[in-house]
Amino acid sequence: MRIGVPKEIKTHEYRVGCSPAGAHALVAAGAQVHIEKGAGLSSGFSDEMYLAAGAAIVATPADAWGADLVIKVKEPLPAEFGFFRPGLVLYTYLHLAAFPELTRELLAKEVDGVAYETITDDHGGLPLLRPMSEIAGRMSSQVGASCLEREKGGKGLLLGGIPGTRRGQVVILGGGVVGTAAARIAIGLGARVTVLDVNAERMLYLEDVFGNAIETLYSNPENVTREVTQADLVIGAVLLPGGAAPRLVTREHLRQMEPGSVIVDVAVDQGGCIETCRPTTHDKPTFVEEGVVHYCVANMPGAVPRTSTIALTNATLPYALLIAKKGLAAGIATSRHLAAGINTLRGACVYEAVAKAHNLSYTPLAQVL
Repeated sequence: MRIGVPKEIKTHEYRVGCSPAGAHALVAAGAQVHIEKGAGLSSGFSDEMYLAAGAAIVATPADAWGADLVIKVKEPLPAEFGFFRPGLVLYTYLHLAAFPELTRELLAKEVDGVAYETITDDHGGLPLLRPMSEIAGRMSSQVGASCLEREKGGKGLLLGGIPGTRRGQVVILGGGVVGTAAARIAIGLGARVTVLDVNAERMLYLEDVFGNAIETLYSNPENVTREVTQADLVIGAVLLPGGAAPRLVTREHLRQMEPGSVIVDVAVDQGGCIETCRPTTHDKPTFVEEGVVHYCVANMPGAVPRTSTIALTNATLPYALLIAKKGLAAGIATSRHLAAGINTLRGACVYEAVAKAHNLSYTPLAQVL
C-alpha cells in the first residue's frame, strides 16, 4: 500500500501526520511511505530523518495525495479538495459536524473518511483524540491566563493573585479529558476552579483527584448562568463524539460578564459551545465580543508541534498499520474501534451524528459494506 503524508496548509499548523518513527514502522510493515518535502520541518523532523526511516520524499502535494492512504493532522481545506477521488482513504481529524462543505465534498468524491476523533477503545474512550485534548486542555489555562493581561485586552488580573488580592475564577464547561487537563493547570496557577458537567461519576472522580482545590457543579442553565457571568476565565471543554458541541453560553451571558474577562473555547473545531465563538488562527488568535476576549484557535496543539506530532503518531499508528496491512474493509471487519472511526464510505454518510448535523441521509456502515 502507498501511504502519503502531505504538508499541512492550515494557517500556522506546524504538526505533521506521521513522525519518522511512525514512518519506519509503516515501512517495516511493507508499505511505501511518501512524505511531502519539508512536511516535518516545523515539528523538528528533517527530510533526511524520514529517508533514514525508509520513506521517500516527494516534491509536490499531488505526489503525497496520490497515495492509497493519506495520513494528515487537520481536516482538508478547499485548496485540497481537488485531490479527492473515489477509493482514497483519508485518515485525519475530520470534525465533519462543523464542516458541511467538506462533508459534501467527501461524499461527492466517494472518499473514505476515517476520523481520528471518533475511533473508540474498549473503555468507551476516544484514544486518538485524547493526546491532543490533553495538550489543548493544558494550553487553554495557559493562554487564558495570558489573555487576562491588560496588554492582551484582558482586565489586568493575575490568575493566581498574590497575598492580599483575589485570585481569578476559572469556570470549565465539561469535565472530560480537556476539562481535567485545564483544571490541573489552572489549579497549579493558583486560580479558584469550578467544573460543570452532567456526569455525576465524572464529578466524583474530579473531586477525588483534586480534593478541595476544585468545586464541581451539575451543568444546568441556572448554574451555567451564575458561574459564567461571575467568571474571569471560561473554558469551553464540551465534546459530543462526532457531533456538534451544544451551545451552553449565549451572548446574553457575555453581556453580564465583567469587561476584559476571557473565553477559551477548545470545542471550536466542533462548532464551539459558546454562541459568540468563531474559529481563529495562531496568527490572530483573539477577538472581542461584548467586551469579552475570545481565544478560539481551532488547532491549539499546533503551537507545540514536536510534542503534538510524537503524541499523535503514538495514538494513530496502530490503526494506520492495520489499514496498511489488511486494507480498509478488512481492517473494519477486524476492529470495531476502527469501524467507529468511519464517517464517510463509498459516497455514503455512515456516522449518524454527522448526518444529523447536516440533515443528510444516514446509512449504517454494515449496509454499505
